Amino acid sequence: PSTAPFDPRFPNTNQTRNCWTNYVDYHKCARVKGPDHEACQYFKRIYTILCPAAWRERWDELVEGGKFVAHLPPKRDDESAENDEGGEE
Repeated sequence: PSTAPFDPRFPNTNQTRNCWTNYVDYHKCARVKGPDHEACQYFKRIYTILCPAAWRERWDELVEGGKFVAHLPPKRDDESAENDEGGEE
């Protein structure tokens, strides 16, 4: 769908907080579970629909530069991602 589903946490017309929350939730999820995880893709789909492109671009720059204001967990390294996906050692 091209619209975000109703979220009772954000009942008002102004969806700025919903945009922000889903953007932050995506980045938290991606750092913990990997960016391709189904739950993370849900958050990404919602923030992509709700957030203006200019905001996303600026926030992406801040995330990459380590200057984003929300607390994000450390990025996963490739080795831990492989181990989490079913490989036993």
